[in-house]
Amino acid sequence: MSFDVSHPEVQAAIERALAEDIGSGDITTNLCVPPDAIATGRLVARQDLILAGVELLHPVFEQVAERVASGPCDVSLRCCSGAHLMDGSEIAVVRGPARVLLTAERTALNFLQRLSGVATQAHAYVSAIKGTESKILDTRKTTPGLRLLEKMAVAAGGATNHRAGLFDAILIKNNHISAAGGVCAALERTREASVPVEIEVRSKEELDEALAAGAKHLLLDNLTPAVAREWITYIAGRATVELSGGISLETVRAFAESGADFISIGAITHSAPAVDINFRLQMEA
Repeated sequence: MSFDVSHPEVQAAIERALAEDIGSGDITTNLCVPPDAIATGRLVARQDLILAGVELLHPVFEQVAERVASGPCDVSLRCCSGAHLMDGSEIAVVRGPARVLLTAERTALNFLQRLSGVATQAHAYVSAIKGTESKILDTRKTTPGLRLLEKMAVAAGGATNHRAGLFDAILIKNNHISAAGGVCAALERTREASVPVEIEVRSKEELDEALAAGAKHLLLDNLTPAVAREWITYIAGRATVELSGGISLETVRAFAESGADFISIGAITHSAPAVDINFRLQMEA
């Protein structure tokens, strides 16, 4: 899959990242590197990983060239987002003014390392439940301002995107239930909604209330695999079931084997470690 680098949110994220790093100018590069120096930079994976965000290299280097009023760079991608790379794999080659390459280096790496980390983490969870009927979902536990990019990275890793935000689906959680006056009251008030409706249930009593009220998508939070299996057997296909809460890479398969339709994992985005990617610069004579 490829990232939609033309999306306004993606363009804005790149602009913000460059503005915070470059500010009034890269004083180290501008003082040390001649303006006519040409170089080639190679981005290389330093570990096995799932690549994500490589398509951002084009706009990153393009915007830096515009900022420093320099000539353009030639960006050659060796693979696309979603690629499974081994340690030592070449990701991309960039040739152009050395000042542009050095000024853009950190922002380019920050995007690639962070997004590939998310994709790699997502892939690990998807691989852990391979052969089951469950699907791994992401959550809204994302870096502020980078949700769209991180959700693209989740998809590159093979997991499934959940709702994009508060605006495109209804998820009635325990605090909503308390504020609404109960499970039935909360569901009744969403009866005419034109978007998907999901409700969290915390007890067998709430489960029965939700099913009686016609709930079609249930969120079961903080259960053990054994209890999850018991509840899913009881639900017996009357609603789709999503599990969440306290699920790790070590336990996710046991939850998937309980019969859940979906398993949502906040750690895919909020705790994904950045991967190791190197930028190797070589000056031309």
